[in-house]
Amino acid sequence: MSKRYCLALDLKNDAKLIEKYKWHHSPENLWPQINENIKKAGVLDMEIYLFGTRMFMIMEVDDTFSFERMDEINQHPKSVEWEELMWNFQEPVPGSKPGEKWVLMERVFKLPE
Repeated sequence: MSKRYCLALDLKNDAKLIEKYKWHHSPENLWPQINENIKKAGVLDMEIYLFGTRMFMIMEVDDTFSFERMDEINQHPKSVEWEELMWNFQEPVPGSKPGEKWVLMERVFKLPE
């Protein structure tokens, strides 16, 4: 059984940086090690959407996933390098804790069945 998490993060308000961020996330520019590490953490699927500078991530995860496990896997040298690169484009959303990147969003509505 999978679980879904939704998170938010902002990009710096700079059109060139936003385009470069999108370039880094295009299929031909992805770092294979990063995708492998994400999957090792128990992430089954991940999508990122962008509106202006606000990003929205949807993660579908399996029963082995935890944010603590994701943090451990993100200590891999390639993941550290990737995260340092991404901080050049990203900035925390208002209300996030110091050093916090992606923040969990609260679901406030679900269409009844």
